[in-house]
Amino acid sequence: MNLRLSASPHIRAPFTTQKIMFMVLLALMPALLGSIYFFGMRALWLSLIGVASAVATEAVVQKLLGREITVWDGSAAITGLLVAFNIPPCSPLWLPAAGSIFAIVVAKQLFGGLGYNFINPALAGRAFLMASWPSIMTNFRGILELPDAHIPALSGVPAMDAVTQATPLTAVKMYPDSAHLLMSKDGLLPLFFGNVGGVVGETSALLLLIGGIFLIITRVIDWRIPVGYIGTVFVFSGLLSLFGVIPTGPLFHILAGGLMLGAFFMATDYVTTPITLKGRWIFAIGCGILTVLIRVWGGYPEGVSYSILLMNVFSPLIEKYTMPKPFGLKILSTLKARASSVD
Repeated sequence: MNLRLSASPHIRAPFTTQKIMFMVLLALMPALLGSIYFFGMRALWLSLIGVASAVATEAVVQKLLGREITVWDGSAAITGLLVAFNIPPCSPLWLPAAGSIFAIVVAKQLFGGLGYNFINPALAGRAFLMASWPSIMTNFRGILELPDAHIPALSGVPAMDAVTQATPLTAVKMYPDSAHLLMSKDGLLPLFFGNVGGVVGETSALLLLIGGIFLIITRVIDWRIPVGYIGTVFVFSGLLSLFGVIPTGPLFHILAGGLMLGAFFMATDYVTTPITLKGRWIFAIGCGILTVLIRVWGGYPEGVSYSILLMNVFSPLIEKYTMPKPFGLKILSTLKARASSVD
């Protein structure tokens, strides 16, 4: 029998980086197919352009910097797809390319590549697009002009249609009196299935939930972050609803907007989230609190992206104060203290 000697650690894992990334891509496929059904072929083109731009940009940058070209690991493809998932379906075709290029170059490769970025690249790309072209990133009226979209109308909201001409979160923020329409069965079911206005990949809570559960079952992601994130939003928004601060209940805030997409596919990023179990709970709870705060009191109706980015910045600090002490350190400290007292 041949024995292979190597330096520690001797931990073996069934997952490689490539396998993990392609499993995440597989988990995103239900949401992608749903977006094509709800918004038509435009959603597919935006997604393909986002992926192609991210992969090509990563290859070019790595070549220019003299690094090993690792585009086949799938991480760039996920970044490009998530950038496309975060833009309106009626956006110009160059928009996902611009977001993907920024995400790869600025948020990822300039910091050293995969494993060295301190914020989620896809969310950084979205923040860049939001700051650069806010009118395009908040334009959902064009959904009405998509020839093969399947988005039904919901009447009763003054001056705008809550489902087709804006996201439900925008409708509630601008017209609080319309909240009862979205809190009814006819309002919550479209939010659950996905035939509502919104960005390309966030509208169907059901399809994102299917992908998220797949990742949890296969242990690609830790269940603590999505459960803690979604649970915090449910409890916090429920309390605000109970005391009459907001007109919508917790179910609406869980199903509306990008919470499912953020909780399962962005807040669980290996690089930008804490590695400690206690730290992951703190990270998830922080994301949930910030999301509700931004949605309720912020000037922007959605808070998922910015809440995750803010918590990404705090991840090293969270890890520092939640890292378990090495075994025996407490005993050693006690013995040193006793020795000092004797002296």
